Amino acid sequence: MSETAPDGALLAELESEDARLASAPPLAVLSWVFRRFGAGAVLACSFEDVALLHMARSIRPSLEVVFLDTGGHFPETLEFLERLERDWSLRVVRTTPPPEAEAWPCGTARCCELRKVEPLSRALHGRSAWITALKRVDAPTRDGAPVVSWDRRFSLVKVNPLATWTDDDVAYYLSSHGLPEHPLWAKGYGSIGCAAMTLPPRPGESRRSGRWVGLAKDECGLHES
Repeated sequence: MSETAPDGALLAELESEDARLASAPPLAVLSWVFRRFGAGAVLACSFEDVALLHMARSIRPSLEVVFLDTGGHFPETLEFLERLERDWSLRVVRTTPPPEAEAWPCGTARCCELRKVEPLSRALHGRSAWITALKRVDAPTRDGAPVVSWDRRFSLVKVNPLATWTDDDVAYYLSSHGLPEHPLWAKGYGSIGCAAMTLPPRPGESRRSGRWVGLAKDECGLHES
């Protein structure tokens, strides 16, 4: 994965837009990214992210949605994806891991690299910007996440329209728009990854504490500089 440095003018623009959009509602952030990057913008969606998906489609119904099919998702996640793809007429692009991922099952050292990072890098090739549902409240590793920035890992603009939102903001949006929730939320899951490495958080623990059970790990690599 090669790193391409942006020119100074683009960096200055991104810094300015991040300051301007720091307290803006997600729809305003999305409106900017679609005006600025047009069809070069793509949404990476885990299908926990229904609120952001709904907002993005309200502005750009033809938006391409990237789903990282790791080969280890819960059946409920895949069924939910298929339901929304059908009911909302989504343009979903499913990534698949490279053949060498077979030697690195869930929980091993290179699993996330080969099943998430490398496939997303391929999916983002030739794009100008990617949109994520990252929120600062998700984890301590994300509490300083900007709204707009340059992503050095993938060499394009990264936009986090929900960066300033809380879980309550998301819940209110889903309720007020009558949107479906990921079915595992009703079973107590707080953050949903691959089935082999995800449990519901225990009482008093953070919502992402059920991810990568038994490992000293907080991120999969997608949101690391």
